[in-house]
Amino acid sequence: MRSIFWRIVLLAGFTVLALVLFLPSTPFSKRLPSFWADRIPKIILGLDLQGGMHLVLSVDQDKAVENHTQRLLSSIEDALKKKNIPYNSVDRQGSSGVVITYPDEKTKAAIAQLLSDEFGVFGPPEQKDDKLVFTLDEAEVKRLKEWAGSQALETIRNRIDKFGVAEPVIQKQGENELVIQLPGLKDPERAIQLIGKTAVLEFRLLDESMDVQKALAYGPPPGSDILYQQTKNPQAGTVERTPYLVKKEILLTGDSLSDARVAIDTQYNEPYVSLTFDSGGGRTFERITSQNVGKRLAIVLDGNVHSAPQIKEAISGGKAQITGGFTHEEAADLAIVLRAGALPAPVTVIQNVTVGPTLGSDSIRAGVRAAILGAVLVLVFMAIYYKFSGLVADFAIFLNIVMLLGAMAWLNSTLTLPGIAGIILTIGMGVDANVLIFERIKEELRSGRTPRSAINAGYDHAWWTIIDSHVTTLITAAVLFQFGSGPIKGFAVSLSLGILINLFTSLVGTKVAFDVQNEKFRIKRLSI
Repeated sequence: MRSIFWRIVLLAGFTVLALVLFLPSTPFSKRLPSFWADRIPKIILGLDLQGGMHLVLSVDQDKAVENHTQRLLSSIEDALKKKNIPYNSVDRQGSSGVVITYPDEKTKAAIAQLLSDEFGVFGPPEQKDDKLVFTLDEAEVKRLKEWAGSQALETIRNRIDKFGVAEPVIQKQGENELVIQLPGLKDPERAIQLIGKTAVLEFRLLDESMDVQKALAYGPPPGSDILYQQTKNPQAGTVERTPYLVKKEILLTGDSLSDARVAIDTQYNEPYVSLTFDSGGGRTFERITSQNVGKRLAIVLDGNVHSAPQIKEAISGGKAQITGGFTHEEAADLAIVLRAGALPAPVTVIQNVTVGPTLGSDSIRAGVRAAILGAVLVLVFMAIYYKFSGLVADFAIFLNIVMLLGAMAWLNSTLTLPGIAGIILTIGMGVDANVLIFERIKEELRSGRTPRSAINAGYDHAWWTIIDSHVTTLITAAVLFQFGSGPIKGFAVSLSLGILINLFTSLVGTKVAFDVQNEKFRIKRLSI
């Protein structure tokens, strides 16, 4: 009797706890006290239920090949200098070609041999006057394009995770497209800017050998570019562009960053982005600042000069900062994209659809209606076919649903249409477990056992069969959760929780009901 009492207390406790957790996620939350409704985690609705944002992005894979080729130029120059091979120039041609101008025939052979030995990604060179043209082979170009798509996917996933959108869907579509679904998003424009920003951070010296106005009139000198600093004028609502003459040589990139955070300038009370380099980047930054004291260092992000401070002394400690009249939100978004890393290539929004709440309401209504109809049919069938024992099974199914919804609220899970399907499947699994137990009990009764003995034998013999069926389904749900995304994960979560809770309600909840019946009424005949 003592064992029955504590099992009843356990069931009642879990049921009350589940209701406490679940009610704030229902329309009844408006009638609940604020300390209850506001502090309890809630079930989040997915894109198919509450609306949100659906984006299709195109990754510029050719630009990724071009960027990689551009980075190879400096490596080739370093290798030529290291081998003491003279050359006139090393330039990029197209997206995947490198042109090396050489002074004589002897040098030509040495250059060709060097690139063959150390840069095997190029095909045989093509002769053009005093130039050798090397082109990336097709296999390398294909690899770079595939890498650009995969890297863009992971980078955008990291940005969105830091942005705080629950259960986003981020997946590849075709060769160069990405599909992104952001449920419940409140600020789509900010999300597009955050996702699409390439975030290529570069540190370059200003070219102070020529006046910038003269460079604008006659063109920049070789080895320099004209870049602009774009600043917003909040009062006039305009964007001002200030030109800078910047050297092409990139001294340091955002690849060396280990952290980026928002900080507040105590002098002007304005937010800025504080950068922290890794150990290698910190040493490089210290070397750059020590060798260029008195010069101005431009901090360039996606071709825009954010600031160009003068280097007054060597800066150790591996820290720098980006200023530019940011709002706190703009600084926070910039810190997110810098921490998540730069995109390997620019992305373009080719489809931007906002899913309205009407679709969500219709989906919820249809899904809930299907779940209720399925549950009612199952409950009625069990009550008719198994009589009082069927009512006991119905009680277990009710406990299962209540505890499942409470667990989803506690875990702050996202509910999608596939998730509702998982709940319906859980009801079926619960009925299946009880049917196995009841049929075993009926066999024991037919063999002449007493009701108490038949019930105990039925649960004992059905135990491992139920465990086996539930564990195999749980393994399937775990695989779906591991390799699925978005709604598939929602289905896996609701199914996994339902299976675990169903084991408890089927093997403990219904057994308590039978034990109470036997203990109180000493039944001679079991209604089953």
